[in-house]
Amino acid sequence: MSGERGHPSKKKQHQLYQPYTNRNIAKDPTSLEEEIKEIQFQLSDIFYFCRKGMETIMDDEVTKRFSAEELESWNLLSRTNYNFRYITLQVTVLCGLAGLIWYCFLLLLRIALALTGISLLVVGTTVAGYLLHTLPIDVIVLASDGYYATVGQMHGGIIGLIQRAMVKTCPHIWFERLEVKDRHLLAKRLTEQVQDISQLPILIFPEGICINNTSVMMFKKGSFEIGATVYPDAIKYDHQFGNGMMTCLLWAIICSMWYLPSMTRGADEDAVQFVNMVKSAIARQGELVDLLWDGGLKREKVKDMFKEEQQKLYRKMIVRNHEDRSRS
Repeated sequence: MSGERGHPSKKKQHQLYQPYTNRNIAKDPTSLEEEIKEIQFQLSDIFYFCRKGMETIMDDEVTKRFSAEELESWNLLSRTNYNFRYITLQVTVLCGLAGLIWYCFLLLLRIALALTGISLLVVGTTVAGYLLHTLPIDVIVLASDGYYATVGQMHGGIIGLIQRAMVKTCPHIWFERLEVKDRHLLAKRLTEQVQDISQLPILIFPEGICINNTSVMMFKKGSFEIGATVYPDAIKYDHQFGNGMMTCLLWAIICSMWYLPSMTRGADEDAVQFVNMVKSAIARQGELVDLLWDGGLKREKVKDMFKEEQQKLYRKMIVRNHEDRSRS
């Protein structure tokens, strides 16, 4: 599909990411060597690290990938903006009518439809062998063209109930992310299912976490170590209508989807190189930002290795400059 192509000015209006700048701060892309030019340590050297730390806290590249898109205009479903409620009498009346329609009709209708849909899903999947993929929006988009076996994290509650019902209709693979034994078992089951031509193709979301479709974050390499041919799919949602998320604030979800050429791991490639090549191809096709950050940083504590990398970079610079000075 080519829904994202069009007039250059229109593409410029929908640009989602500008490197080093945003509304809050302007990031200066200077390197450590350019910022710290003295050979010996000076107290002012810490200013570079302090500034980079404050920039990261105020505008880091991970947190913004989970923030919802703010609609440019009110669509009768999003919350009313108090700053514009009393601009005119017409707007006030419109807000009031929209609130009545939403809370007295649309909300009740959506709740009824949700309860009905979930009930039909739980009951229907026990007797129908062809019902697949109902909740994740990405899966619904892809399942419109074919059937897939899904790989994902096992959940509890109503989602877990749906997952257990789905397993009865199709050999989906659910696992516990924190269990090391489950990860080894997962690789074995993936290999067996890929080698069995009678099984459905496996649909994998290698990021392992849901983001707001503004970038492509680090792929987990485990699924790419089984030696199978990979068929990448690029999906990009039109943010003019909001994020492709399950909220009650959108009238429609519009997206473009591309089926990319198949990719096979080379004999001289390791899993990390192969997975980065696949990720780059998806980001390039969908015009998304290609990031190396792990999306799991949203829920996990930042590892000390990231701090140690900056320390090693500073140490190498000081040692290298000192050696150059000694030779001269």
